[in-house]
Amino acid sequence: MHHLAIFVSGSGTNCENIIRYFADRQSADVCLVVSNRADAYALVRARRLGVEAAVVDKKAFNDPKVMLPLLKHHNIDFIVLAGFLLFIPDYMIEAYPHRMINLHPALLPKFGGKGMWGHHVHEAVKAAGETKTGMTVHWVSKEIDGGKIIAQFSTPILPSDTVEDIAEKEHLLEMEHFPEVIEKTLEQL
Repeated sequence: MHHLAIFVSGSGTNCENIIRYFADRQSADVCLVVSNRADAYALVRARRLGVEAAVVDKKAFNDPKVMLPLLKHHNIDFIVLAGFLLFIPDYMIEAYPHRMINLHPALLPKFGGKGMWGHHVHEAVKAAGETKTGMTVHWVSKEIDGGKIIAQFSTPILPSDTVEDIAEKEHLLEMEHFPEVIEKTLEQL
């Protein structure tokens, strides 16, 4: 059984969905939720579901003497980024090679890179006049949103769709597919 950590910065709907998905499965156990924000509602969601949650500020997150022992203490062997907004330091990528994945709210390689997260992505998709958007799950690499793509799912965009409509459509894809993509990825390790 794999021991997962979920890194999250916000409300944690994906985090909760992943915890619930793996609650009665033998493939993985979500052992830890890490957030860089003490006010992230994801921490409340995790604790309500019996998962230990830790707040690690940016300085501590960039310190291998803080993060690696925390992950080792929970026997973490796989990391899922689910709306985590800090840049992943090299030491962590090296400690978890091909064992860390990220969710991106667009069809990479479009609309990725520094500053492209959340509503910024959906606004860019709308401004570009795209006819579809979607979600991408990819390996974490030293290049922001540059790791090899694991899976993508798309949804059509209507000309009348607002940025909020686009965000909702994309989020529905995340809720439907992200936990299953994680599980399939773990099966291939």
